[in-house]
Amino acid sequence: MQWSKQRVVVTGGAGFLGRVVCRKLRERGVPPEAIFVPRKKDYDLTVESQVIKLYDDAKPDIVINLAAEVGGIGANRLHPGRFFYANMAMGLHLVEHARLRNIAKFVHTGTVCAYPKFAPVPFNENDIWNGYPEETNAPYGVAKKALFVMLDAYKREYGLNSAVVVPVNLYGPGDNFDPVTSHVIPALIRKCEEARVHNDDHITCWGTGSASREFLYVDDAAEGIVRAAEVMDDPDPINLGTGNEITIKNLVTLIAQAVGFTGHIVWDPTKPDGQPRRCLDTSKAGRLLGWRAKTLFDIGLKNTVTWWREHGSE
Repeated sequence: MQWSKQRVVVTGGAGFLGRVVCRKLRERGVPPEAIFVPRKKDYDLTVESQVIKLYDDAKPDIVINLAAEVGGIGANRLHPGRFFYANMAMGLHLVEHARLRNIAKFVHTGTVCAYPKFAPVPFNENDIWNGYPEETNAPYGVAKKALFVMLDAYKREYGLNSAVVVPVNLYGPGDNFDPVTSHVIPALIRKCEEARVHNDDHITCWGTGSASREFLYVDDAAEGIVRAAEVMDDPDPINLGTGNEITIKNLVTLIAQAVGFTGHIVWDPTKPDGQPRRCLDTSKAGRLLGWRAKTLFDIGLKNTVTWWREHGSE
């Protein structure tokens, strides 16, 4: 891949993951003016005519699709219809018009929510279709993985080169800390830090704490995505993760320690735990991409807490 000669559209490029992907592209030699980041106020990617306008304006050689409407368990329960429609519509139009314009490569970022609720742990890419996803995030997960099929079909019928990566839960500086739409790590950092500042004697967390999750630092995820753009031409899903899982109960304890909150942790079992376990088999990424996660969890968590303390009020 001669990055210096590529024009790249990064949908979602102004977001948490997208900003790091754009930085990685610049580091590889893509001129800043050749990286096009569509903003929602200018391009509503759920509307086909707006996708056409994007491609007219940007004239990309490569599309890296990070665009998503997504949130934690609460947001998924509130907006299942919107999350299915928005993610399906964006992908559908972006892929169709990529092939109509003979774009060199389409890179699609899937989601660990695509995996079946009771997939064997660690999750292997061969099990993606062996069951229905966890109910609270199924509309989002199914919409994102339907595009795996679309890209496979477009490769076979039209010759559209593409790559598909499936990152586990991300975290890091610049994450979404909104109390309604954030994922588990930023939500817990904010909850624990605010409780510490207000000298609260306890916090309340959803579920039982028994579910497990795996977390990938945003810089590692971005490197995996750019690497997939460089070496993959077929939409064979590739997991991006660390291969290490932690229970939510232990995660809360670590975050409380990281921010200095010493109060009690109360669990609300009337709220859902979500998928029972999440941990990825990342051997395929090592084999096909020459990629592995490098950031230790305690270092990544410390960086994320520091960022929130410096930027949380902005």
